[in-house]
Amino acid sequence: MASALAAKMGLNSLRRKQARNFNVRISTMESDMEFNCEVKWKGKDLFDLVCRTLGLRETWFFGLQYNIKDTVAWLKMDKKVLDQEVPKEEPITLHFLAKFYPENAEEELVQDITQHLFFLQVKRKILEEEIHCPPEASVLLASYAVHAKYGDYDPSVHKPGFLAQEELLPKRVINLYQMTAEMWEERITACYVEHRGRTRDEAEMEYLKIAQDLDMYGVNYFLIRNKKGTDLLLGVDALGLHIYEPDNRLTPKCSFPWNEIRNISYSDKEFTIKPLDKKTNVFKFNSSRLRVNKLILQLCIGNHDLFMRRRRVDSLEVQQMKTQAREERARKQVERQRLEREKQLREEAERARDELERRLIQLQDEAHMANEALLRSEQTADLLAEKAQIAEEEAKLLAQKAAEAETEMQRIKVTAIRSQEERRLMEQKMLEVEMLALKMAEESERRAKEAEQLKQDLQEARESERRAKHKLLEITSKAVYTVTPPALPADSMPADLSFSRENLSFDFKDTDMKRLSMEIEKEKVEYMEKSKHLQEQLNELKTEIESLKLKERETPLDIIHNQNTEQGTSKHSNFKKVCAFGGELGGGVIVQVFFFFCNDP
Repeated sequence: MASALAAKMGLNSLRRKQARNFNVRISTMESDMEFNCEVKWKGKDLFDLVCRTLGLRETWFFGLQYNIKDTVAWLKMDKKVLDQEVPKEEPITLHFLAKFYPENAEEELVQDITQHLFFLQVKRKILEEEIHCPPEASVLLASYAVHAKYGDYDPSVHKPGFLAQEELLPKRVINLYQMTAEMWEERITACYVEHRGRTRDEAEMEYLKIAQDLDMYGVNYFLIRNKKGTDLLLGVDALGLHIYEPDNRLTPKCSFPWNEIRNISYSDKEFTIKPLDKKTNVFKFNSSRLRVNKLILQLCIGNHDLFMRRRRVDSLEVQQMKTQAREERARKQVERQRLEREKQLREEAERARDELERRLIQLQDEAHMANEALLRSEQTADLLAEKAQIAEEEAKLLAQKAAEAETEMQRIKVTAIRSQEERRLMEQKMLEVEMLALKMAEESERRAKEAEQLKQDLQEARESERRAKHKLLEITSKAVYTVTPPALPADSMPADLSFSRENLSFDFKDTDMKRLSMEIEKEKVEYMEKSKHLQEQLNELKTEIESLKLKERETPLDIIHNQNTEQGTSKHSNFKKVCAFGGELGGGVIVQVFFFFCNDP
């Protein structure tokens, strides 16, 4: 029982402890942080915790902002967190932002973290077009933002397209020109290259120095109405209060610097601005909501306090911070210079190393080339030696061939001489053969004439034989009836004795014809043998000289002769045909004689 009661009391105590804490999420421009806060914590307790976490000492520029309905509010430092109109759901989301802006960022912002947070916030406001920025200033600011993120430009690292995913220009500026993303990047990079040698803090400070000259920099705008009910805009910034027309947030109609304002007060929804100069009229305006009036009053009080604080001697804390900042900057400067020297020495060493490596590679290449050249030289020498040997062998072979050619030339010359001699002999033989053929033709003609004469003699002999036979018949028929007388002298021989003489004469002529026929037959045989021998000589001679014949030098007559030879046509063959025709007319022995003399050799 006691243990159960103790357990129940412990659980209730745990619940009470848990109910006394709440969770808060703080969103900065870089990251989010969550804290477990006690219920009794005031706004200052949470704000100080956040500043300590961030390492921020210039706390007077910042505050914790939260959204409420359609406006914003700043967490009050002197009230409990949970007693204010913060969101009720956990974790409670608050935004750590700059509430007040410096007049001169370079002189007032001491810490690097302060400068960095201002840089991020102003950059976002420009990109979201809460601060109007002309195009040329947008490009320059973008180049400093790129330098703050990437450091010095390095062409080997920052190649074209490295800004493709970066949001650097307001959409209004991009839509204002017919330029591609590559063209914008080219112009931003051109400015970025010129920032070489700056640190990130210096680039961010240059960004703020340009941005603080923009018309809408650090101005909080609120919709108000004057006594006549005209809609106006009230602008609150580090220099004072400004009145704008609703459609013109750049040029104020009138301004009230903080040093010329004696008092600012509001009653319900009416604000009253009293200048120091009593002759100047009091300016009154109305705001539609109480929350907005409270916010305006907070901003007015805070900006006025900072305005007056700037014009007084710095507090010990600020002096200490500035001294530390100057020392830190000096130390960073020395460190940067040392790093620059080291970087320069390292770059020189790297260049020297690269030069040595390049020289080494060059020497290696030269050595490699020399080795290759040596190898090629050796190979060339081997090839040349081989070629020399081949050339020597070829020279020997050529010499041998030259000797053979000389021998062949001599042989050809001898052959040519012999061929010329043989040709001359053959031509002489041909002439002799032609002469012989001519003689044989003449002999043939002579024999033909003799044959003709013999034919005539034969005719006469036959005629005499016919007459003798006729007389013999007559005498025979008379002798049958007459007695043979005694022998008488020759002078007194009768007429029949003359027949005997004629008969004897006939017998003599017939015997002579037989003898003549035998002689003609013998000559025919001898002539045929001579013709055959002559034809063989002609064929042999033709075969010998045919190889030496030059076809291109043949005359038309030579061509005709060759054609006749191929066809077997010759003068004697034609003559043979004519003699054969004549023989058919002569008959008997005359035909044989003509055939003998006209036969083609």
